Amino acid sequence: MYDENNIFAKIIRGEIPCKKVFEDDAVLFFYDISPKAKIHVLGIPKNPCIDYADFVLNYDDQIVSNFFKKTEHVINILGLRKDGYRIVSNSGVNGCQEVPHFHIHILGGEKLTL
Repeated sequence: MYDENNIFAKIIRGEIPCKKVFEDDAVLFFYDISPKAKIHVLGIPKNPCIDYADFVLNYDDQIVSNFFKKTEHVINILGLRKDGYRIVSNSGVNGCQEVPHFHIHILGGEKLTL
């Protein structure tokens, strides 16, 4: 069951501030407060979804497609297309998911290591 009090739900509601990169009615992209790369942005759909599977299996294809198209838009805003970037989504305990709301990490701005 989705936890309405997780940190991303609070950020979406404006209860916790964030440094926004892009926002519209459906998505929010903002800088990670503990960056793992020179550029580290989190992207979240505003739908109450726990993880990747929940998002892609339980939401309309248009909502899912829009999220990933907006991800591409943010990659362009950040200027990462030319030199490259990494997109990561953690899921579940073994995937080290810390917040139970589907999100992606966009990492770049430098040579990334594994």
